[in-house]
Parts: sequence; structure tokens; C-alpha cells
Amino acid sequence: MTEFSKIVIVDCQVAGVSGDMMLGALLDLGADKSKVTSAIKSLENEAFGYKNVTVDTKQVMRREFRAMKVDVTAEGKSRKDAKQLIATVEETAAKLELSPKAKHYASNVITTLVVAEAKLHGRHLGDAHLHEVGLVDTAAEIIGSAVALEDLGFFNAKIVATPVSVGGGLFQFSHGTVSSPSPAALAIFQSKNFPIKGGPVESELATPTGASLIVNLADEVSSFYPEMSPQKVGYGAGDKDFEEIPNVLRIVVGKPLNDCLIEEQIAVLETNVDDVSGEIVGHTVDKLLAEGAKDVSVIPMFTKKNRPGQIVKVVADRNDVQRLSRMLIEETGTLGVRVIPCERHVMNREFGSVDILVSGEKETVKVKIAKDGQGNIVRIKPEYEDLKKLAEKTNRPLRELAEIAVSKAREVFIRDR
Repeated sequence: MTEFSKIVIVDCQVAGVSGDMMLGALLDLGADKSKVTSAIKSLENEAFGYKNVTVDTKQVMRREFRAMKVDVTAEGKSRKDAKQLIATVEETAAKLELSPKAKHYASNVITTLVVAEAKLHGRHLGDAHLHEVGLVDTAAEIIGSAVALEDLGFFNAKIVATPVSVGGGLFQFSHGTVSSPSPAALAIFQSKNFPIKGGPVESELATPTGASLIVNLADEVSSFYPEMSPQKVGYGAGDKDFEEIPNVLRIVVGKPLNDCLIEEQIAVLETNVDDVSGEIVGHTVDKLLAEGAKDVSVIPMFTKKNRPGQIVKVVADRNDVQRLSRMLIEETGTLGVRVIPCERHVMNREFGSVDILVSGEKETVKVKIAKDGQGNIVRIKPEYEDLKKLAEKTNRPLRELAEIAVSKAREVFIRDR
């Protein structure tokens, strides 16, 4: 079941964000530890350069706050080339057979991270050799977080982040002494126009991996929590134990209190095409949907000199804008894509299935259920592909099967409330 009725608050306003803090908080919320550990240990691959990967999780105290601490170590030479690091994460996500949303998230996080590093050093991706980012914990924290987020169902929730505290002062790393936030973390926040604030301690509070994880996850940023009923809280611990603040990342899961609609931050991508075949347009639509677009439509139009053409319109998550824009350009040959940031209001939606009797045989049909804020069923829509296969199998009208499925679903899901 895909849940749109969850709100997840990633609270970075006290102690910032890092990869190990994010992963620790997700595990503290109840993500399957064995599944996450197994996923991280799959990086133990000779081709990746990591050997004897170990994952240590334990409860620690940070200024009287209990929190989950995660440490990942490995032996052997790591892959430090930027393109190789991207390949390591993407190949691992594919091997784990993660959902499209989880795979896209992992890919977006590592790409954001290494592109920022490469630009800072004035190099192309293939020429960029990474230092801290090339260590095993970067890939481990990205893969582990993607698996944990999927396990908790957060890719189908509304994610709200607070502005990130980045600390202050000076610190040492492989390139010498720099001020906080680090150049890479600052570049990542800048690339996504993500709000940050200095303090409250003189230390590095936002790591590049943590920055990339949060900017690719959050649907919106707010200094205040939205109206909701808190359900669960998880705490992830950082390495240091400060005197001034608890060095923890807090993630809160809640249920919205609004009447019936969920607000989502999206983007609409548009391009005009007038010199491509219908087969190419159809293939492009299928590929965009398979790669994570929320919706794709094709609108007939006339261009200059009254030439017939189409407007290809894509509704996408804002984190997928660059990737889907490039795909649209590559598939259609268009020279540009219009991007319109906006928001949409949607009903709470759930997916389930019902068993119906057709000609004395029990058949299963998936259904989409739309509910208002009080949990009342507003609409039930059976899955078209299931109805189509069933109609062909039984030689019964699709309309009749849809009515049977809706009636049965109302009986089952109203009874279960």
C-alpha cells in the first residue's frame, strides 16, 4: 500500500545533517536493520574496491538524548573516480532490486554529491578523483538510507525539512583548513537553493553526504512543523558529543490534520515537438513514466506556419527535473524544455486488492482508494490492466467487472475501518 497520509519531518535545525545521522535516525524509527545491513554489505565487491565491510549499530547518549549510532568500515582500496563512484551506487541499487523511486533517489544523491565535488576542483566527472567522498561510508550511507526510506514507506510520504544548521569556525580535511560549511556542502545547498543557517556551535555540522541526502529528499522546507499528529520519533547520533547541544538528527513521523488534501511541491515540464513520429512520442511517454514521472500527457497543437505538432507535458517531482528534462531532450530531439515549479493538491490515496467471483471463479483485482482527511472513502478505482486481463479471460464486459470490483472494495474497506 502506498501511503500519502504520512508527513515526515527531518529536523536539521539544531545539529545539522550527516549521512550516518540520517541512517541512524531511520533505523531508530524502525527500518529493518538486517535488510539495511545486508544492503550495505553488498558493497563488499572486488570490482568496487571494498573488502570486509562491517556495519556497527548501537545506542549512544548525546547530551542525555538516546540516539542510534551507525559506523561503516571496510578494507581495501576504494573507488575514488567520480564516475566509478556513481556506478558503484547505481549498480548496487539495481542489484538490490529497489523500487524505481529508491533507485532514482540513490542515483540523484550520489550524482549531486560528485558533481559538486568535480565543479569545485574545476574538473570533468571522469577526471575528478575524490578523497573523503570516495570512502566506503559515502556509498554505504546512500545505499543504506535508500533501503531504509523504502522500508519505512517514506518515498510515498510528504517530506518536510527544516533549514539546516551548518555550524561554524574552521576545520581540517584532505584539502587543508576550511570554514564551515565545507565548500562541497555549500555548493550542494546552493545547487538546490536550500536554506541554511550558521551555528549553533563552532564545528562542521553539515557534511556533503548529509547535504546531498536532504536536498534530494525534502519536498519542502519550513522552520515550523506543519499541523499533524506525531506518531513516531527517531534520533540519529553524530560522532561528536558537544557541550552546547545534543548532536542528533531528529526525524518525526506524523499524520496530517488537514481536511482532505495533501499539498505536493512538483514541477511541470513542457516541450513542443513537430518533427517526430508518433512512435517516438509514444516511446518517450512510456519511458518517462517508467523512470518516475508522475504523469505525462500529449496535447495536439499548431506551430508556426500552421505545422501540426504536439506539446509533451510531464508532471514530475522537483528532484527529478534535470534527469527527466535530459531524457525528454534525448528521446525527442527537442532543443529545450520549459520548467514550471508549482504545487498540487491531491487526495490521500491507498492501494489495495480485492477478491471477486466471476463465473464461479475467484479473481484478484487491484484497486486505488481515495480518502478524505477523516478516512472516508471518496472514490474507488479498479486497476485497468487487471480488469482488461480479466475481461479477456472471462469474456465479460469490462464495465461490468469494474462495477463488481468497486462494490466489493467498498464492502471490504468500509468494514475494515
